[in-house]
Amino acid sequence: MLLSELTTMRVGGPATRIVDATTTAQLVDAAREAWAGGDEWFVLGGGSNVVISDDGFDGTVIRTLTRGVEVVADGEAVRVVAQAGEPWDALADFAVSNGLAGIEALSGIPGSTGAAPIQNIGAYGQEVGDTLVSIEFLDYLSGDIEHLTLDELGFGYRTSVIKRGRQGVVLSVEFELRRSQRGAVAYPQLAQALGVPLGTEVSIADVRASVLALRAAKGMVLDPADPDSTSCGSFFTNPIVDENFARGLPKDAPRWPIVDDEPDVVVPLGQQPPQRPHHGPYLVKLSAAWLIEQAGIGKGFSLPGSNAAISTKHTLAITNRGGATADQVTQLARFVQARVHAEFGVPLHAEPVMIGMQL
Repeated sequence: MLLSELTTMRVGGPATRIVDATTTAQLVDAAREAWAGGDEWFVLGGGSNVVISDDGFDGTVIRTLTRGVEVVADGEAVRVVAQAGEPWDALADFAVSNGLAGIEALSGIPGSTGAAPIQNIGAYGQEVGDTLVSIEFLDYLSGDIEHLTLDELGFGYRTSVIKRGRQGVVLSVEFELRRSQRGAVAYPQLAQALGVPLGTEVSIADVRASVLALRAAKGMVLDPADPDSTSCGSFFTNPIVDENFARGLPKDAPRWPIVDDEPDVVVPLGQQPPQRPHHGPYLVKLSAAWLIEQAGIGKGFSLPGSNAAISTKHTLAITNRGGATADQVTQLARFVQARVHAEFGVPLHAEPVMIGMQL
């Protein structure tokens, strides 16, 4: 079987071995067997955040097909455990349908739940790290099943200790959600779509519906009838630079300050609050989409003779227009990186995992 058949980008050659794991026990056994044999290996969930070489993969691909969502503690705060192979949007739908707030703005993101904490997925003002409690994790070095807490996962913008190199397999993910039919709108574009001021509390069902509509308009919901959805979603992360560098960009360049989450300090009445220490340069997040467009790469752009193209709906996505190869996808990605770096001096980093190739 070609790995292109198992990914949303529809590129990738054959694997030496593919193992389907439909239970946690099978998933653990498959991983330990691959490790014991010294095989090259990787875990494939929904195939939505990966670009695989045309040469394929000389090793074992473990497909995580474990399914199930379980409420393990019920109260005003509800603990929910989802198996790694549970499709992410199925979990978001479960939460909204059961009046559980906290991940409704993450609706429509393709892929599996087990992949969500690896890069701390986020959209429309919410991130997985906002509600995640812990994960069940099969550690590569020890071979043991461990529970990693939120703090141990070291979340950052689209990253975690796993993405930064801790090897192993996510078996399940535990979340703490609020029992509520309403949630605050924390993203300007979503607030505009809902027709409410930022911060307004609205129905989580309305949030989910609006997010799905926004994502569909950008080609970010899997749809066989929409060629723009044959992609791996956003191909580049928004760059983070220091404030001094950002000041040198054009005034209309979108930017958002990165705020340190320091704990609140209680100060008696009449006393001045202590000055918080500053530990480094102030950071600013830029818009990768804006940088790409201002570097002269518009929607629908493609290199001559290539079947890979920028989405006609959203400049952050690289799409397979039919018959594209992994080489064509990466050639276009490198061209985008080169143009943005030449124009603004800003490096763009790929969001999907590259298997058998580098940018």
